[in-house]
Amino acid sequence: MNTLRRFCASDTTVPAGTSWYLADLGEARGQQALFTRQSPQRLKALREHALIESAVSSNRIEGVTVEHGRVRELILGQPLLRDRDEEEVRGYRDALTLIHEGAAGLDLSDATIRKLHRLTRGEIWDAGKYKEKDVDIIERYPDGDERIRFRTVPAAETLGAMSELLADWQCCLDERWIHPLIALAAFNLDFLCIHPFRDGNGRVSRLLLLLQSYQLGYEVGRYISLERLIEQNKARYYETLEQSSQGWHAGKHDSWPYINYLFYILKTAYREFSEQLGEIKSPRGAKTDQVVMAIRGLSVEFTLSQLEHACPGVSRDMIRRVLRDQQAAGVIACRGRGPAARWQKKG
Repeated sequence: MNTLRRFCASDTTVPAGTSWYLADLGEARGQQALFTRQSPQRLKALREHALIESAVSSNRIEGVTVEHGRVRELILGQPLLRDRDEEEVRGYRDALTLIHEGAAGLDLSDATIRKLHRLTRGEIWDAGKYKEKDVDIIERYPDGDERIRFRTVPAAETLGAMSELLADWQCCLDERWIHPLIALAAFNLDFLCIHPFRDGNGRVSRLLLLLQSYQLGYEVGRYISLERLIEQNKARYYETLEQSSQGWHAGKHDSWPYINYLFYILKTAYREFSEQLGEIKSPRGAKTDQVVMAIRGLSVEFTLSQLEHACPGVSRDMIRRVLRDQQAAGVIACRGRGPAARWQKKG
């Protein structure tokens, strides 16, 4: 039973550490819109840098490398390709571009997953095709010894497993089995355990992480490379993946180590993003606009605490000032006194 199906079949207790990650990521998502309204030139530079780092790091994790002096031209230009490694790095760039430019309209489907694999694998016989033979995850040691770290889903069962995973993902979002970010991380774990392709599964999993996070509104990967952060924490990546895959086939695995690892990567990316843009002043009126938009999105009657929750990063004094202005303009009215007072929209 895959991880998503387990969340549907039983009452899930979310560990405290995971809940803290969710709260932090929710706050970061709220501040994201403010950051992305600043310094277009700086944001453009961050996007280009992230694109380069992502294409290079995701491939380097899999042992695919290119000459350092060729990297920028290879990612941002159109030079003639010299070898197979350059083809794969360029292909990953093309897959990233597809996601960056069209995530909202890109269905998470069997066809999309195969297309991402085909782009990253280039001109090779099984690009975009699920494995035809069973493939196990083998760990090889420097002395020549090796061990089977994980037995993946058999080739004959792969199509069915992927169809079930995609259906469960949609049901999870529609029926709210679990928090969408937990569903995202669980999907990523299940994809890696199914291991649908002969080769290139890690790269596709990182592209899917990016695509699904964009579709859930977490867009930090446009500006800070998630792949580079995963590479920098590669030992922990393999450690938590092994921890969370043990007992997966029997539905007895502990998915939280890997889920928390991915949350750590996202949180680190948001922290870096904030540090990169934190010294840039907000555009005049940006926080006022943020509060006004939040008021419009709340129900007809709301409290100060509800408005604060909808405006992470905006001080209480600023929120009160906007409330007074909106009250003076006849947009809202105050019912009651003190922190427990309720505000009501007019019209």
